Amino acid sequence: MAQIPLAPFERILKNAGAERISEDALKAMREAVEDYAEALAEASVALAKHAKRKTVKQEDIKLAAK
Repeated sequence: MAQIPLAPFERILKNAGAERISEDALKAMREAVEDYAEALAEASVALAKHAKRKTVKQEDIKLAAK
């Protein structure tokens, strides 16, 4: 997978107060976020299909995130 660059995760962790971050930690953060995003996307698509739509809407994503 690994589609998202590591730099945004470094910024997020630094904004959360981390002074130093290992590359392994950045990769673990990226993997966790990508896994969550994939599950969220699958649930959102299922909601759109249930509503007999091909288009995933904001409401699908918000509902899937709950």
